[in-house]
Amino acid sequence: MNRLIKTFSILTFLLVAAFLHAQAQSVNITPERKRAIDSLALEKVRDLSKYISIIGDKATSMTESQRVIERTMELFMEGAQMGVSSLNRKGVRYYPVQKYLERLRALNYQRINIEWYNIQYISDLVQQPDGKFVGVITIYQRFEGLMEDGMRYVDVTKKDITVYVERKQQQIGGRLIGFWDVLLGDIKVTETKRG
Repeated sequence: MNRLIKTFSILTFLLVAAFLHAQAQSVNITPERKRAIDSLALEKVRDLSKYISIIGDKATSMTESQRVIERTMELFMEGAQMGVSSLNRKGVRYYPVQKYLERLRALNYQRINIEWYNIQYISDLVQQPDGKFVGVITIYQRFEGLMEDGMRYVDVTKKDITVYVERKQQQIGGRLIGFWDVLLGDIKVTETKRG
């Protein structure tokens, strides 16, 4: 009987500790803070769009392209993947973001034009059990590649970008300063059509 009471006490303690930890992780975001976070997330997506255009531009030097790839990687969570589709094949292929960017730089077109438009949230930020918030931003990408022989490939792809938001702290001048960090996750292809 004594052993049963000890086991029950330990289980109760663990449940209370888990509950208190979950409460500590739970963070309410004010509407003003949410607008600021949404703005930061959309800014990061716009930065990604700009970086992809620079990397895909054949006039960009290898040195500059590599610098921009490194900057682009700072936007993403570790392990994030990018979906790639084509009108010329079925299915979507997923690549680690760095590999996708290197493949983009090496595409065999004389000229590439990549434009992102209609960037918008399709799902609100939802808090996860680990305390992070997750949302999804949808974009449309128009890809145009021009071959040396004058042939053109054009498609429009709808993509969903997972966005992760979490509260972090950094020590500055001996003080802990709290801030919200936004990182991009997987980018999934939901539709590809002729452009």
